Amino acid sequence: MVDKYGTGQDPYCYPGTTVLRNQLGLTDDDALNEAERALSEIAASEIDFAPPPYDLPALQRIHRQLFGDLYDWAGELRTLDISKGGTHFCNVTRVEPEAKKIFAVLAGANWLEGLERGVLVAAAAEHFGDLNMIHPFRDGNGRAQRILFEHLIVNAGYEISWWPVGEGEWLQANVDAVVCDYGALIRIFERCIGQPIGE
Repeated sequence: MVDKYGTGQDPYCYPGTTVLRNQLGLTDDDALNEAERALSEIAASEIDFAPPPYDLPALQRIHRQLFGDLYDWAGELRTLDISKGGTHFCNVTRVEPEAKKIFAVLAGANWLEGLERGVLVAAAAEHFGDLNMIHPFRDGNGRAQRILFEHLIVNAGYEISWWPVGEGEWLQANVDAVVCDYGALIRIFERCIGQPIGE
């Protein structure tokens, strides 16, 4: 089975549609997207900063907080392979082991603490791109991952804001990172990571 961007019936969607099953009973993509955006923005504002260690369960908690009012599967690892456009995300059987590798590297790098800003920008961008390829959830991966990276970067001592980035730019930068071309993500992180906190 593949997701709504592929072919076949996605068990996460209402039969014969590409609309994700949801607790509000919405059967229109536009209405669901609007509700999802509104509810996740409210939920995001209520998520408190969390220091490391960070791991897949931490990302799952963030996802559950963001989307728990909308999807029964919020915070649960996906149960099918998914793709979007020409990008095939991590095979479902490899989600947990591959995520563990990425978080182990971050832990080994002391969660990027103490890095000069330019080094932090490049490292954060690369890890973001690699984790995006895991795509552990059926939907909402980017939003959950950005909150996790906000915590990571604030913990490293820097301000962070995603507002300077448009959706199309985000998507293309992550597509580029599939083939380990992190240039666009680095440019995004260069704009989004601010000054050291307290300066």
